[in-house]
Amino acid sequence: MSTRRERWSERTNGYTVTPKQYLRVAWVALGALTLIVLSGAAVRLTGSGLGCPTWPKCYGEVYPPLNTHAVIEFSNRLITFPVSVAAGLAWLAALRRRPYRRDLMWLGALLPLGVVAQAVLGGFTVRGALDYGWVMGHFALSMLILVAAVILVWRAAHEPQLSTDTAAAEPVDRTIVRGMRALVALAALTIFAGTAATAAGPHAGGSPGQKINRLDFDGRGTMDFVIHRHAEIAFVFSLAAVAVWFLARRLAAPQRIRRPLTVLCVLLALQGFVGLDQYETHLPPGLVWVHVGLAALTWLSVLWAACAAGSLVPRRVHRTAERALESPLKTASPIEFPGN
Repeated sequence: MSTRRERWSERTNGYTVTPKQYLRVAWVALGALTLIVLSGAAVRLTGSGLGCPTWPKCYGEVYPPLNTHAVIEFSNRLITFPVSVAAGLAWLAALRRRPYRRDLMWLGALLPLGVVAQAVLGGFTVRGALDYGWVMGHFALSMLILVAAVILVWRAAHEPQLSTDTAAAEPVDRTIVRGMRALVALAALTIFAGTAATAAGPHAGGSPGQKINRLDFDGRGTMDFVIHRHAEIAFVFSLAAVAVWFLARRLAAPQRIRRPLTVLCVLLALQGFVGLDQYETHLPPGLVWVHVGLAALTWLSVLWAACAAGSLVPRRVHRTAERALESPLKTASPIEFPGN
């Protein structure tokens, strides 16, 4: 292994990346992966999903014909290139980061692999004529890639081996950690129900005249049934988020947890207003796109809060850490290092 690293170091002329530089790369990758979710939603909501009915070329050519739907759909494919570059750099930079961290390398590798899988699945989606199953799977994969990207950014921003790290110094109540995990599960279920509602709705991704296989198990009642179930799950999710937020305040949880929880509650409130408005106005494409964008931000917020809460700490270790924080030693002067 060391020989491989030496060879790689020689090929890159010994170029290394600092932790601060790598954190910037991770943030750029997260932003790019979020952007492509929004651009993909725009393709569907403009009815351009089959603007280029062949893949990877468009009508057998390397460039699209000059019609709106083809240009929109092909532009989304082109956006995949800078997203792939950002995801690939997250992995390559992890190899050159010093100090080297294996966890960042593996997490970084998941991003370009996810983008490749997303491109392949997108090809199957086009060839499957936007069948709702392929479309739902494509969006679900995007959410999974965001999970890896958020964890990567969080870990890149924290050095777990440092005893002075905030997450290690301040134990988080086990109830909050469990609550955060429940919120992630509820968020995933809400997003799944949302994709089902879209699959049963009028925005199947095709332009007028194109026959798209929609989710249908009860005729015209399918859309109403799925939308109401989605709304009910979202309502439970919102109540749970507010409950965890109050719990975090009552237990004096660190700001790193309460802040993303506050953002999450605000986003859920906005989602409720937008969702109700789009239902009353019969799902206008622009408002649905806003709803999808808020859903992506909500997913990022709940993932960030879950990362901040961390893993369950054994009860014995939790009590020991609390006693250490309450001891007079916590008021001692910080250690002075040479040069400070």
